[in-house]
Amino acid sequence: MTPITDSTALAALCDRLAKADFVTVDTEFVRDTTYWPKLCLVQLAGPEDAAIVDPLAEGLDLAPLVRLLNEEPVIKVFHAARQDLEIFFHMTGQVPAPVFDTQVAAMVCGFGDQVSYEKLAGALAGARIDKGARYADWVRRPLTERQLDYALSDVTYLRKAYEKLVRKLEKNRRADWLNEEMAVLTDPQTYDLHPERAWLRLKTRSRDRRYLVVLKALATWREEEAQRRDLPRNRVLRDEQLYDIAQRAPKGTNELAHTRGLNEDFARGRLGKGILAAIEAALAQPQDLWPSLPKEEALPDAPGPIADLLKMLLKVKCDSEGVAPKLVANSLDIERLASGEDNGSPLLHGWRYEVFGRDAEALMAGRLAIAARDGKAVALPLDGAD
Repeated sequence: MTPITDSTALAALCDRLAKADFVTVDTEFVRDTTYWPKLCLVQLAGPEDAAIVDPLAEGLDLAPLVRLLNEEPVIKVFHAARQDLEIFFHMTGQVPAPVFDTQVAAMVCGFGDQVSYEKLAGALAGARIDKGARYADWVRRPLTERQLDYALSDVTYLRKAYEKLVRKLEKNRRADWLNEEMAVLTDPQTYDLHPERAWLRLKTRSRDRRYLVVLKALATWREEEAQRRDLPRNRVLRDEQLYDIAQRAPKGTNELAHTRGLNEDFARGRLGKGILAAIEAALAQPQDLWPSLPKEEALPDAPGPIADLLKMLLKVKCDSEGVAPKLVANSLDIERLASGEDNGSPLLHGWRYEVFGRDAEALMAGRLAIAARDGKAVALPLDGAD
């Protein structure tokens, strides 16, 4: 397999694939030393075609590929799509659509939580994939035959896996379940990295608003610097340094230089001046504009056994329905339901209610029990229950 490096060949491939009902897609990328992922390969396969595109090839025009990724109604099939979609969103400002994620579909169809591509391809396509090239250097050229074979296998076996999952979804009438999950996955807000929201990803328990306004300013400054220079965040300033500086809010280069891992040269340089300016601007804001952490939600007291019973019911129902428990509910969802909090609970609406929520309500109302039968845990209605 020779990668496509010519714009004419790429345009011809994309024209053919645009006539297909679906196209399987995968990427190889690196981001060890960069903020933005560096796209190294794009693999594409339709019912008849399969090809590897080399986006690092000099002069290659990727416009036909971009059009294909946004072509309606061609379904773009990925496995564990989030990182791939982030790459394309950063490249083009658009999230490819429509999208079918075989990992999510597999969870809907009972293959367990976050099933790997190797396992899914083995189960649905009878494939044995050599993952030895997974951590290869995808930037270096020329690529080896082993790398190319590995890369292409990530889309060729995906075709059969996709077709079988579609048939399973049609048989069990769960296509709408998947559509709900794909709506979140293809929402541009999922991938929009606004620097001013970077502080919300940091792990801090302090509720001191002076500390938080400085932390927010520093995190924004670091995110903008990392994006501008295309460096990992921690190559600009480590998290622990960010916390230390926010706590001390240094007013000058001498105070800043006392941060662990920094020195006077850093403090007096461009980056040090940027940090000090960010701190000064943050503290100059009116205090009523200083940020605060959301109040921790205090759940009503609920007996621990109720949550335990609901977790058991979740496992029983998901085993019975052939769906991954993680897709239906997480621990917080269960705890809120056990506490009697039903406002906006995803478990009490849509397909999650059909799978679990209705029986959960019955269990908490004493109309349903969990019992052992023929060596299995089952949910049974209670005769004569009010």
